Amino acid sequence: MCAACNPTDAAPVPPRPARFAALRNRDCRTYLVGTGLAMMADNIEHVITYWVLWEKFHSPALAGFQVISHWVPFLLLSVWFGALADRYDCRRLIQAAQGLFMFVSAAWGVLFLTGALEVWHACVLLVLHGCAGALWGPAEQMMLHDFVSREELPSAVRLNATFRSLGVLFGPVVGSALLLGLGPVSGIFANIAFYLPLTLFLFRTRYTGHVRDAAPRSRMGVRDALRVLRDVRSNPTLVSMIALAGLGSFFIGASMQSAMPIFAHDLGAGSEGTAYGVLLFANGAGGVIGGLVLEATGRVKPNVAAAVASTAVYGLTSFIFAITGSYPLALLMLVVGGVANLASMSISQTVVQLLAPPSDRGRVIGLYSMSSGGLRAGSGFTVGLLGAVVGVHWSMGLSAAALTVGALVIGIYALRGRRGAGPA
Repeated sequence: MCAACNPTDAAPVPPRPARFAALRNRDCRTYLVGTGLAMMADNIEHVITYWVLWEKFHSPALAGFQVISHWVPFLLLSVWFGALADRYDCRRLIQAAQGLFMFVSAAWGVLFLTGALEVWHACVLLVLHGCAGALWGPAEQMMLHDFVSREELPSAVRLNATFRSLGVLFGPVVGSALLLGLGPVSGIFANIAFYLPLTLFLFRTRYTGHVRDAAPRSRMGVRDALRVLRDVRSNPTLVSMIALAGLGSFFIGASMQSAMPIFAHDLGAGSEGTAYGVLLFANGAGGVIGGLVLEATGRVKPNVAAAVASTAVYGLTSFIFAITGSYPLALLMLVVGGVANLASMSISQTVVQLLAPPSDRGRVIGLYSMSSGGLRAGSGFTVGLLGAVVGVHWSMGLSAAALTVGALVIGIYALRGRRGAGPA
């Protein structure tokens, strides 16, 4: 068993580097901007295609499949894509993912232009889009290890999450502008351009995801993947961080945005459309604010306690948002919850990456991605289907309460696991 997966290991806390340390590396700076643009393109495509699909088919089942198809590939393929990242040049894997994104956008455009779009076309393209996102994830995180030192990794992970949050925040805005200004055909073709900066940059950077850690390239067989799963299982810290990410995805996940029109209507703050837009903006802005504040202050350390506390705060603010009838309080809870959610994700992901052995880092990141991304499909059950029975306010509130309690239970498990392991 690798030393990095020994249960006696606690989450290492690197010395605090300079603020915004990852931006001091020119290649990392360009990479983060490209990542933000690509994430924005991902969300632009959702805005345009979801609108066209609803206008053409008016199918609630297809609307549900949109969520499932986006996240199930993370659940099924992330560990294998992590194995690819361990073995091959991560630049080329990211370019392959970006190429698949561009192909899907182009295919949508052709189908829109010719009027030939059918439900089965949509299902295939939605699945391919989800596969592109799952392929992108592990290789994207592996590149961060090359750009920065171990001490600067928390900064790189935080800033990467912040730039992705910026993409999520502005994607719907730009997508709506393209849809209204250019129409769905020209808009979806124009969206391809936003994937190009990251794709082209990766042709000129020398970083591959394997330069800084010259670890032996591990095999990609099923037995080898199971070995990594056994190694991770023996480390309470890794298990707790992966489980925390999965809890947040399963109980809240993608359901917050999908349920937002209902909350906007029920809160009754002026124009329903305006209320909906402001709630969505507050939800996204919290992640951006959180990333900038955490990076600027450097006060929150990447450890189990911080990850558990931020996840519990995210659950608590989501609970208050679900039950409150006050629009200002709901906005405040979305912003604070966005800060806490970004902190939880960036801290848990940093701890996982710091503890993962170099030879298996891609697989471990893939396992984390499987939990944090793949389990988002479960929020359709915990909030969506349960909401159809008891109401969305109740289902969101119960899910948020379960997340808060689950975070505390995981914190106790991690603490007992470390005590039981004895001194390192």
